[in-house]
Amino acid sequence: MNHTVNRVILHCDMNGFYASVELLDYPQLRDKPMAVCGDPESRHGIILAKNEIAKQYGIVTAETLWQARKKCPELQTVPPHHQKYQHYSRLINDIYLQYTDMVEPFSVDESWLDVTASQKLFGSGRQIADKIRHQVKKELGLTLSAGVSFNKIFAKMGSDYKKPDATTVITLENYKELLWPLDIRDLFFVGKATADKLQGIGIHTIGQLAGSDRQTVTALLGKQGGVIHDYANGLDQTPVSRFDEREEIKSIGNGSTFRRNLEGIQDVRTAVIALADTVAVRLRKKKKKTFGVKVDIKDPSLKVISRQQQLDNPTNLAEIIADTAVSIIEKSWNLRHPIRMLTVTAINLCPEDQAQQLSLFSNENVQTETGEKMERAMDDIREKFGRNAITFGRILKNDIGLESIKKPEDSK
Repeated sequence: MNHTVNRVILHCDMNGFYASVELLDYPQLRDKPMAVCGDPESRHGIILAKNEIAKQYGIVTAETLWQARKKCPELQTVPPHHQKYQHYSRLINDIYLQYTDMVEPFSVDESWLDVTASQKLFGSGRQIADKIRHQVKKELGLTLSAGVSFNKIFAKMGSDYKKPDATTVITLENYKELLWPLDIRDLFFVGKATADKLQGIGIHTIGQLAGSDRQTVTALLGKQGGVIHDYANGLDQTPVSRFDEREEIKSIGNGSTFRRNLEGIQDVRTAVIALADTVAVRLRKKKKKTFGVKVDIKDPSLKVISRQQQLDNPTNLAEIIADTAVSIIEKSWNLRHPIRMLTVTAINLCPEDQAQQLSLFSNENVQTETGEKMERAMDDIREKFGRNAITFGRILKNDIGLESIKKPEDSK
């Protein structure tokens, strides 16, 4: 088997990141069970993060606040501050960049680092991981767990292996002993549905997957089966991207669960323009336009449908994105049925200066130019006076909870 053993990859994973960042501002809660939690009033009462003490009560991420309170009545909660987490994420990655330019963020609190070429300067993979842990703790007051290995998958599993504030080294010599006895669900990229299928043919551990016939697993799971069979055998060759050459954003979307269910077209229009506005602002910031709009609709019984529509010309205007989204909803949803959650996503992105094939017989060119001037003027006002300084008239005095809409997510 061909293992690329000369690489030294780190995976750094912040411990209870949201909760740890909040505790910097709430030191009085450090010795108490504490969690970061969405607002129960607007149906976002879900545990987003918890400290080590809360973890000992069996409190888990994504459970509801009332479930957590049953386990631990004295649980202290604080609201999330996503801008603060982004700020600390930047500071943490700045520390990583002192050791290598091969830093690939995986999420707001996790990054891979390729330190193969950094060892002459900073020592072995373990020494670099320990230096980073101590520096982050000293400079930012936060802790992380690090995995060190010869590929990205085993480095990620190393950071999960021992928490909090630890370094685990997974080598060619010890990976079978450390990882093969673990449950199949502990292998990166193996979700519940995949695990159920594997268990159905008697594969319960990572070692059993590694020792199984690759063709059998591929026949069961398709291409993904071959990929995870390779992962179990330590055959991941994926490179770590350089920090300044990260993958292009493929989509920008935003969704919200509303304070009350949306009923009828007026509610839908109000919600959609608010979501489309945040997506359009993000597109303009990233100097992107979208060739398509996707809408995800969830009803009160949590049934979800997803529909999309391509545009004749790319846009980064909220009004065009909103009109397209409303049109999709009108075509694909019975408006007599309530809507619990809506997501609007800009898909098939392109650089904003890409040439547009506008129809010579259309006044769309003039409309687009006018709309862009107006929305860019709104961007400028918000930049100076804050996000809520100006908005679309339809959004004002709504009762569906649009003030809780977060910044949109970028997807790779």
